[in-house]
Amino acid sequence: MLTTYRRVYSRPGAFAFSATALVARLPISMMTLGIVLLVSSLSGSYGLAGQVSAAYIVGNAVFAIPHGRLADRFGQGKVLYVDTVAFAVTTSLMIASIVEDWAMPWPHVWAALAGAAIPQVGTMVRARWAHLLPVASERHTAFAAESVFDEVVFVTGPALVTLLATAVAPQAGLVAAVTVGTVGTLALAVQRRTEPPAHPRDPTTRRDPMPWGLLVPLTVAAIALGSLFGALEVATVAFADDHGHKAYSGLMLGAFSLGSLLAGVVAGTIVWRRAPLERVRIGAALLAVGTLSLPFLPNLTVATVALFVTGMTLAPTLITLFSLIEASVPRSRLNEAMGFVQTGMSGGIAPGAWLAGLVADGSSGSAAYWVCTVSAALAALAAVFIRSGEH
Repeated sequence: MLTTYRRVYSRPGAFAFSATALVARLPISMMTLGIVLLVSSLSGSYGLAGQVSAAYIVGNAVFAIPHGRLADRFGQGKVLYVDTVAFAVTTSLMIASIVEDWAMPWPHVWAALAGAAIPQVGTMVRARWAHLLPVASERHTAFAAESVFDEVVFVTGPALVTLLATAVAPQAGLVAAVTVGTVGTLALAVQRRTEPPAHPRDPTTRRDPMPWGLLVPLTVAAIALGSLFGALEVATVAFADDHGHKAYSGLMLGAFSLGSLLAGVVAGTIVWRRAPLERVRIGAALLAVGTLSLPFLPNLTVATVALFVTGMTLAPTLITLFSLIEASVPRSRLNEAMGFVQTGMSGGIAPGAWLAGLVADGSSGSAAYWVCTVSAALAALAAVFIRSGEH
């Protein structure tokens, strides 16, 4: 297993850009929670905290695709430099507007701009791998490693921001997020040797066509997956609270991430015989089947095990999804295409969390898991309509 990953990371510059990208994308798992912790601590209002957090998510979702388009056109380095400065400035102003109790809607405005400015490191690092590795099986291994790092980020980031916000100062978590994000992104931007070539727009020539038969249903699937993630967090907290151990929800969600992480590590070492599109459909179907048990879980122990098993279907599906995009989209528009996944997932998180919250308030945490099940089923249905055309 280690030999497979060692072969990929032995490429010149590979370890350096992957490691710095891991640090650079820590803010994606810290910002929304950090906003909620800061606003709720200073104002006492979770409603206001949710509004400011939602503004950040909307800004992130709307601008993910333009970020990718600019990176394809001008090169990652230039875009990352601009993004880093803009993210640092807007996040700092957002923190100031909250701490200094600026009038509405300034906290919302700066949160939306911070979400719009945050560097799209996850898509850019995958584009670097696609440029660096000529063999499809090696690219699949690299995408697996990045999916594992995504899980690491979403396990460590929330714990770090919560610790800092509660033990140091309410704004400390967000300050840490913008600091590590700035340092990591700048470290990635200076690594020009592994950067994919820019594809400047020539007004006299036609742009390479996008495979919309792939991207449209794939974006719908990404929205459904985002809804699943948003609903899962709310439903799990409500389920644990219903059973008298709200704090146990962190362990349950950690089990889901751990299952995904371990499966991702293994998936990256396998040489698959099935085509990526077929694997995406199978993975989405297995994820939907796994969520069927969630509304019927009897206790916290069984729920933790079920979440671990269900999580094992997630990372392999996402890994293959990125492999499918890489195999089907022109190199000149790869960053832009991967931005559709980011936009879809970001756009689905808030509605999923909201719906699960409504169901949990009106019924129970167990019932709220139905939002996860329906979301996973919609993702599996959308995957049926994906059409690939390898370039």
